[in-house]
Amino acid sequence: MGPSALAALATIDRLGPITPGELAGIEAVQPPTATRIVARLLEQELVRRSPDPADGRSSLISCTPAGKALLSGLRSRKDAYLARRLGELGERDLATLRRAAALLERMLEEERS
Repeated sequence: MGPSALAALATIDRLGPITPGELAGIEAVQPPTATRIVARLLEQELVRRSPDPADGRSSLISCTPAGKALLSGLRSRKDAYLARRLGELGERDLATLRRAAALLERMLEEERS
C-alpha cells in the first residue's frame, strides 16, 4: 500500500465516516484521486461505503475492522522502532526533542484557538 492510501486510511479511521469529497479536501488531493484511493481501499476491504443519509447522491466511507487492525499493527511497529531509536540518543539530543515537541504542541494549540 502506498503512502497516499495509507494516509487516506488513517484519515478515514480518525474522522470517519466521511465523504470522498471531504477526504479529498483533507488529504489535499483532487476528487478523482480520492475516488481512486477509496476504490483501492474498498477492494482490499479496508474501508466500507454506506449511503449518506444527508445526501442521497453521496456516500460515507468508514474504516473496517481489517483497516483498523492494519493501522494498529503499523503504529505498533513504528512505536517500537522510535522507542528503540530514542533509547540510543544522549541526554542532550533528548532535551532538544523535548523542546521541539513542546514547540509543536504550542503551535497546534494556537491553530485550534
